[in-house]
Amino acid sequence: MELSITTDYAKDVGDPSPYLRRIADAGFTHVHWCHQWNTDFLYAAAEIEQIRTWLADFGLRLLDLHGSVGPEKNWASPREYERLAGVELVKNRIEMTARLGGDAVVMHVPEQPGCEPLRRSLAEIEGLARRLGVRLAIENGNFDAIGGLLAEHGADYLGLCYDAGHGNLAADGLGRLELLKDRLISVHLHDNDGSADQHKLPFSGTVDWARLARIMAASSYSKCVSMEVSMRNAGIKDEPAFLARAFEGGERFAWMVDGAKGTRRPGGGAG
Repeated sequence: MELSITTDYAKDVGDPSPYLRRIADAGFTHVHWCHQWNTDFLYAAAEIEQIRTWLADFGLRLLDLHGSVGPEKNWASPREYERLAGVELVKNRIEMTARLGGDAVVMHVPEQPGCEPLRRSLAEIEGLARRLGVRLAIENGNFDAIGGLLAEHGADYLGLCYDAGHGNLAADGLGRLELLKDRLISVHLHDNDGSADQHKLPFSGTVDWARLARIMAASSYSKCVSMEVSMRNAGIKDEPAFLARAFEGGERFAWMVDGAKGTRRPGGGAG
């Protein structure tokens, strides 16, 4: 079964190769690249090439990548030099994603609607994104702000990343996803108890996984189940044991989505 997990399940900086090896050993086929997701780090060509080699050596593929809004390079900053540096940072991640074979870069945007610096940045980035065939996926926070951006840009450039943890903290996250399901191109699947963004394993909190499976089955999302889980709140110290539990949860949810679609996987019935 094809399943994806975030590369930063244990750590989000430093040498990623030990984590990539363990991810592959656990049976995952894809990764959501999340190292350096909130820093000003620019990946050099040599680093991207080394990551490409690691992925090939471990039999992994890049599903998509978490872009960065750094503390100083911020594509929505009202300071023009910071905004331009932020545009360079996002373009770096788009080029990295294209080189590694992914199709989307997930980005955070400001909570307030109508951010003019962000609109300028989106216009400046669009040409590169289209040329390289990499879309931007706006991660859910303020759905009103996101809905406005999606209305201003075509689905071939801008889509939605639904973070199940964020959605579980909102008043009606799944209801808002339902309204935008035709723009869904990336997912961050994890759980929490409704009090904080805990990145727990699926089925360990209060996310309504059955409803989410039905919405995803009817959505534009066409890739494999992708989990953005962390060992931090899992209560599991052993990495192989944690990854095994994550794989089991992802497999269970994938069967639920297939069941909602009425499809079957080879060797089994609808889940």
